[in-house]
Amino acid sequence: MGRLKEAEKNLYQSIKINESLRQGISEDRLKISFYDQQYSAYILLQQALTLQNKTTEALEISERGRSRAFVELLSSQVWKNSNQKALSTPPKISELKQIASQQKATLVEYSVINNQLIYVWVIPPSGEITFKQINLTSLDTPIAELVKITRDSIGVRGRGETDNNTETKGCKNNQKCLQQLHSILIEPIASSLPKDPNEKVIFIPHEQLFLVPFAALQDQEGNYLIEKHTIVTAPSIQVLDLTQKIRQQQQPPSDMLIVGIDKISYSNPPAVPRLDNAEKEALTIAKLYNTQAIIGEKATETLIKEKMSDAGVIHLATHGLLEELKPLQNLTPEELKRFDLLEYKIPGAIALTPSESDNGLLTANEILKLKLKAQLVVLSACNTGKGDITGDGVVGLSRSLMEAGVPSVLVSLWYVPDAPTSDLMIEFHRQWKQGKNKAQALREAMLETMKNHPDPKNWAAFTLIGESE
Repeated sequence: MGRLKEAEKNLYQSIKINESLRQGISEDRLKISFYDQQYSAYILLQQALTLQNKTTEALEISERGRSRAFVELLSSQVWKNSNQKALSTPPKISELKQIASQQKATLVEYSVINNQLIYVWVIPPSGEITFKQINLTSLDTPIAELVKITRDSIGVRGRGETDNNTETKGCKNNQKCLQQLHSILIEPIASSLPKDPNEKVIFIPHEQLFLVPFAALQDQEGNYLIEKHTIVTAPSIQVLDLTQKIRQQQQPPSDMLIVGIDKISYSNPPAVPRLDNAEKEALTIAKLYNTQAIIGEKATETLIKEKMSDAGVIHLATHGLLEELKPLQNLTPEELKRFDLLEYKIPGAIALTPSESDNGLLTANEILKLKLKAQLVVLSACNTGKGDITGDGVVGLSRSLMEAGVPSVLVSLWYVPDAPTSDLMIEFHRQWKQGKNKAQALREAMLETMKNHPDPKNWAAFTLIGESE
């Protein structure tokens, strides 16, 4: 026990020194890289604390070690005229409990420990913290690989792509995979989750768990998690708190920007297949709100960027590009200039119509430069919730939108099928317009879509990140 106390003291000191050094780094990506290099100290300290039964202190360190660069950026938005350094201080247990109460939600924070353990903390609105330790050593497959196999088992295809029935590797079927992940991530804490399906459960994933389709996790009776709970995700508890503060400070414009593009042709890569339902989706949603959609060739990147800055709600039904752009990361500056992508540093882009003044690719890097007032951005497209998984969370389109000022983003975790996606999105807006909060509207849309498209690949890809009200 004495050695553990000494290790605890040394690790606290190491973290303090590293955090002091990081204060001298101004560029966001460099801060993220620095954290990734030093993150092992946070993991080791969580272990040292947990072995001493100091599990609430371990939660403080788990939270302290994630999304720090993101928290600082959001803090500077919330308190523009205040001391940013002081206001982005990692929260103590009392503050984490207060956030759960203010959110009126049950918070579930995961921490993956060297692929051998998962620490899980559950914080209900009433504040009593439950801690569970999940042993992964008995698994035949590492947790990161199990998540990948589960996603592969769902057999997802993109908007506009056909299903060629390729054989699934790993699990025999998606039900077995989803049940296995449920048994690992949900069953140990199931008794601590709310019984009312309308009460929110907010998952704070870690590492590859950011790619888990929590809504589709299935218990042994065949019930999906979304049938029992209203689900939200966030990169950290402090980010969740900051997005709520941003929403409370907002006075979003009344204008809505609703865009749908079925067909895009680029003179340079990437090639994207035609969508049959994106424009219809946009027109139907616009009609719900008694406004006009921008569709097809009119939806140029220049026009959409201009209108995004003055919109209270943004809905983009088109292609999301992630894997398609990865080869561009290896191009020389001269080649990138030819593609007009000199600033392609952050993964992800939204496909819009190219024009004489733009290349039609609204990249995550370009979004960072926008000043957005929207309370919600919906990216009805493929892979818009993915990106580079770092100690600071997922760096991609969703983070760029939140850094640009958006407290709530609805994004996808895989290549979503065209027709079911359109049905889900129309139902989401219908439910939200009727007065449900964003998380409840998404849950109802999933349950409704499930009736006609029961396979999880058709309804479980989308996740709401950030503020749910």
